[in-house]
Amino acid sequence: MHEKSIELLNKAVADELSAVHQYMYFHFHCEDQGYDLLAGLFFKTAIEEMGHIELCAERILFLRGEVEMVASMEVQKIHDVREMLVLARKMEEDSARDYNIWANECSANADSATKTVFEGLVADEERHYDQYDMEVDSIDKFGERYLALQSIERSKSLTAGAPE
Repeated sequence: MHEKSIELLNKAVADELSAVHQYMYFHFHCEDQGYDLLAGLFFKTAIEEMGHIELCAERILFLRGEVEMVASMEVQKIHDVREMLVLARKMEEDSARDYNIWANECSANADSATKTVFEGLVADEERHYDQYDMEVDSIDKFGERYLALQSIERSKSLTAGAPE
């Protein structure tokens, strides 16, 4: 009866797993480059995406389906911070678009609860998109100075925390 909803929820699980993997990869590399604020943003978003996986999995199990834990894409090995943010922004934009479409499909199939799940995901993905878009805008506006400020901030906090 709810096969289509289960299929769409599993697509969401796959996309969210991919996002977690990609964002953790970006988190590691931003942290390694001294960009703690961006590293924190990627980490926080990855945690939120894990929550999305859990939400979808709970709904799949309620519908008596099987949760497929397979990522939809391989991690892209990007080290340039602006490129990371551009990819993250695109991933969020694509997810919001897909979840909107899938919410409508669930509605057409008389599954308002799954529709509501997707609508909630849309709001989160749009918020993530906005965060990444603002970061791209800041890099475009201020260039390398924007990233240098993050690196300087890290150095100051490390120095302040060092024992005398």
